[in-house]
Amino acid sequence: MVQIPETANKGLENIVACTSEVSTIFDVTLIYRGYTIEDLAENCGFEETVYLLWNGKLPNAKELESFKKELSGHLTLPAEMTPILQAVAKTNAHSMAKLRTAISYYGCMDGKAEDLSPEGVKAKAAKLTAALGPITAAISRYEQGLQPIAPVSGKSIAWNFLNMIRGKEPTAEEEKLFDTALVLHADHELNASTFTARVVASTTSDYYSDITAAIGALKGPLHGGANEHVMIMLNQIGSYDKVDAFIDDAVTHGKKVMGIGHRVYKHGDPRARILKEMSLQICKKAGLEHFHKMLVRIQEQMEAKKGLMPNVDFYSGLVYTALGLRPRDFTPIFAVSRISGWTAQILEQNANNRIYRPRAFYTGPTDKKVTSIDRR
Repeated sequence: MVQIPETANKGLENIVACTSEVSTIFDVTLIYRGYTIEDLAENCGFEETVYLLWNGKLPNAKELESFKKELSGHLTLPAEMTPILQAVAKTNAHSMAKLRTAISYYGCMDGKAEDLSPEGVKAKAAKLTAALGPITAAISRYEQGLQPIAPVSGKSIAWNFLNMIRGKEPTAEEEKLFDTALVLHADHELNASTFTARVVASTTSDYYSDITAAIGALKGPLHGGANEHVMIMLNQIGSYDKVDAFIDDAVTHGKKVMGIGHRVYKHGDPRARILKEMSLQICKKAGLEHFHKMLVRIQEQMEAKKGLMPNVDFYSGLVYTALGLRPRDFTPIFAVSRISGWTAQILEQNANNRIYRPRAFYTGPTDKKVTSIDRR
């Protein structure tokens, strides 16, 4: 039997692939550029967090005003995007497949797509970070037979997204909750989509290819699609009194409970704790308090029976549902936030690049001989 070396960990678990100053899981929290996620969620908006991730420091008032103005200038989509968005919306493809195609086309319109200078990448990133929300909202509305809604100048990315996708201006509470969700999802160390973005960037491909590849990785239900499946799970369970039986069956038969457990967090995801606390009031207002109660019970049961804690997807799907968003839009919303982290990681990769080229530990035969085709 071939002895596989310990370094050939399945899924690259515990393998250090690069050094980074962007984000890390430290002790029991998540840190962006030295700041805890709890501190950022309470005191900073999404635009401030994006600036921090891209520049390594929080902006002062003048810098933040200028950055917000830059982003706001890119919220209106080019007219050339309209037929593309209409076309992809008509297909039966997954929502992330539609987004992937739209972003790829968006990059084709950039005559400076191959510019990999830090300034060039940041300029493209500002355009695409601003455009990702309107693109997601437009596809969603076209799917429903509705027309896109124009952005409102001077409003935040969070405010504009909720207004554009729902056709209803958000309250201050809704804007704050969604803005916080964007902050919480902005970056997360070397997750699958981020690693994908860095691998593609390491080939010195263009920024849009990096982001399109990352979107493809985020599409997978084991990564970005879990929050949608949490809502499916809640509807399958049906009511609070059926939770314990559902968990008993899942534990007995080794079934996966969506939104529970994390490869790295062993003492709970701090982002889940924040969303759990913030979501209760809006769930009450939306008539979804029973779902919140069910999630809390699932969390208690899984911690008691398996020692597993919820991840960020466990409560984010319920937050988005309470905000009036469709489950099929949940994963694209993840991308609306995570593009900020992908960009920071791409900038870091470009600054000290070496192409990723790991080895595979071969376990196949080495002594076969070709036989003539008439004897096979």
